[in-house]
Amino acid sequence: MGCWILNEKLSVLLLVSIFTCNLISLCLFLYVQSTLAWARASATCLNFNCMLILLPVCRNLISFLRGASIYCGGALRRQLDKNITFHKMVAYGIALNATIHIVAHSINIERYHSSQSKEAGELRNKLSGLGKSPNESYLNPIRTYETNTTGQVLTTIAGITGVVITVALILIMTSSTELIRRSCYEVFWYTHHLFVVFFTGLIVHGMGQLVRGQTPQSLLLHNVTYCKDHYWEWENTTQCPLPEFSGNKPVAWKWVLSPMVLYICERIVRFWRFQQEVLITKVVTHSSGVLEIHMKKHGFKMGAGQYIFLQCPSVSQLEWHPFTLTSAPEEDYFSVHIRLVGDWTAALFKAFGAEEKALKELWMLPRLAVDGPYGSATTDIFHYRVSVCIAAGIGVTPFASILKSIWYKCCNPNTVLALQKVYFYWICRDPSAFEWFADLLFHLEAKMSEKWKNDFLSYHIFLTGWNESQATHIALHCDDKMDVITGLRQKTCYGRPNWDNEFKKLAENHPSIGVFFCGPKALSKILQKTCNSYSSVDPRGVQFHYNKESF
Repeated sequence: MGCWILNEKLSVLLLVSIFTCNLISLCLFLYVQSTLAWARASATCLNFNCMLILLPVCRNLISFLRGASIYCGGALRRQLDKNITFHKMVAYGIALNATIHIVAHSINIERYHSSQSKEAGELRNKLSGLGKSPNESYLNPIRTYETNTTGQVLTTIAGITGVVITVALILIMTSSTELIRRSCYEVFWYTHHLFVVFFTGLIVHGMGQLVRGQTPQSLLLHNVTYCKDHYWEWENTTQCPLPEFSGNKPVAWKWVLSPMVLYICERIVRFWRFQQEVLITKVVTHSSGVLEIHMKKHGFKMGAGQYIFLQCPSVSQLEWHPFTLTSAPEEDYFSVHIRLVGDWTAALFKAFGAEEKALKELWMLPRLAVDGPYGSATTDIFHYRVSVCIAAGIGVTPFASILKSIWYKCCNPNTVLALQKVYFYWICRDPSAFEWFADLLFHLEAKMSEKWKNDFLSYHIFLTGWNESQATHIALHCDDKMDVITGLRQKTCYGRPNWDNEFKKLAENHPSIGVFFCGPKALSKILQKTCNSYSSVDPRGVQFHYNKESF
């Protein structure tokens, strides 16, 4: 537990801060024990969370903060890498406070309705009756006991926008579940953009002024202690004139204005990038169902391990998908490797003719738009003396860029690397997936040998899936100097790695290690738990700093 807090102290601090702000907002109103107080308190918390919800999805803002925090240590940058997790956490806060707000106001409406009955008590009946005569303002929005409360509320601005906000929020939340995101990504993507409707409704909602209170000027004319017990004298005494009421002024726009301006600027930048021309210079199809695309774009400057968002207008006019760059900054192009999975990638493969025997000519290829590049967790690999890179399947792509950049830096005698040792682990199910990546490792292996840096890179490739004929072939060539699968000197391991053994060896040899992972969530949880268990509570002891690639 102590190691977990040590590694996640900033995450814990951020969580506590958000929770405290919500709690303070609730307490500002809850000194009054009523459902009206609960409605107003939850509304304040709702506004606070709506102020935060857009900030984590402002990619350029996150990228700027990441660059600005380069001298503040890796812990702060790791929090920026969790921007989507933070976005989800705030969304849960919005859903919770919206539920409290709806329930509280549902009870309030019934109380407004019952206040019109004779059984409500003389004071409540008197207050509810105000507004029926000329020059009187009303407090109770339900004007008569015979009023259909549901119909009355749904004809108000607050009621209509409340329904719109609620429906939009339900659709956004339900379509964001992992099941829908994986099986019907387009449904998630389109439905998520109902946030425009949600924020519009949120701003207009308060303009309905359904909740009303006594005006400040009217309060100055009243001796509250006396008047509340002498309500029958309101019309006949100067000490207790008829009270005047008005609705509370809308405040939601004050909370969300700045984030909305930032997000609009974000979208303008993205649109400008969309308009920029992207030149496709090379396309390669790999037998493992991977499409490799080389591109050029004016003014494009990348860093090792960064990622971009791709759009193909001929496939979809609105969808953007993230892909890690597999090229190095030292190359005169940038590239991505796209695995065939899902409807969008299938349509892209078809548009590029990747399913046919021969690819289309470059001039016949559909237009691509590029947004980025953006920083990610793997860009911090060069900030550690010892880095452990762990990839699963196509998750190897960010490390392709990193290893290429290392190769180029080793070729340049003037480059001084703070990074002194790299451990690379790749777990893959299909032997054909090694095809495009093995060449990179082969050249890197040769370069390290040439520079007498054989100990700089230690890589371990694990194959978890093979058939009977492949197993026979592997067994026949087990004594060969070169690996039968990859063609590398380092032999491929078969099965899954024992992470306890691997981390134990690392802990024995190095005091501080950066661990970088790109792959499925299940393996990520195992690795994060292992990092925490092998990290010392004492900051002077062995420390594993876990970094997960996320988009």
